[in-house]
Amino acid sequence: MTLDADRLLVEAVLARQPGAFERLLHRYQALCWYIINRMVRHPDDTRELCQETFLRVHLRLHQFRFESPLKGWIGQIAYSIAVRHLQRKRIALVDLTDDAEPLSLVEQVSDEFDVESVNADAEVAAALHAAVEALPPLPRTVLMLYHFEEASIPEIATITGLAAGTIKSILFRSRAKLRNRLASLSGVFE
Repeated sequence: MTLDADRLLVEAVLARQPGAFERLLHRYQALCWYIINRMVRHPDDTRELCQETFLRVHLRLHQFRFESPLKGWIGQIAYSIAVRHLQRKRIALVDLTDDAEPLSLVEQVSDEFDVESVNADAEVAAALHAAVEALPPLPRTVLMLYHFEEASIPEIATITGLAAGTIKSILFRSRAKLRNRLASLSGVFE
């Protein structure tokens, strides 16, 4: 979507044109579900938090300034609602105890690490899925947005409110953790 298309949609919603908010909801509900579900991992909570997200979007749409795509703004709202939910439940966003990766392993991980090519083998795919799901909420979400939703670092920065360097660091460490967990499968990363 372009900023012009975003502007037309927002103006239609603010003008209370029939069906305009439903079009906005239809266009961005998958993004909202994806972000929140990656964070909270509970369908009932995800449904409730998605409703809360679109309620907030509806109430604050007049504040949207078209400085970035509407997708990023809605994603940021969904992300912040999911973070608050996890904080209320006292669930850590990142695992602070497992922060030290061996330097030699971390140095081996690069942006060329292709998660999708690893998915080719069913056994590896199952192990990869389990390893991704075992990541804490923030690294799991950032990794999935980057590799599977193909969101750029700036888009993820808009959604999460984190600096680009922080996102790169999270991706770097997440890939290292995945590589470490999957290294036991023979021949996968040799």
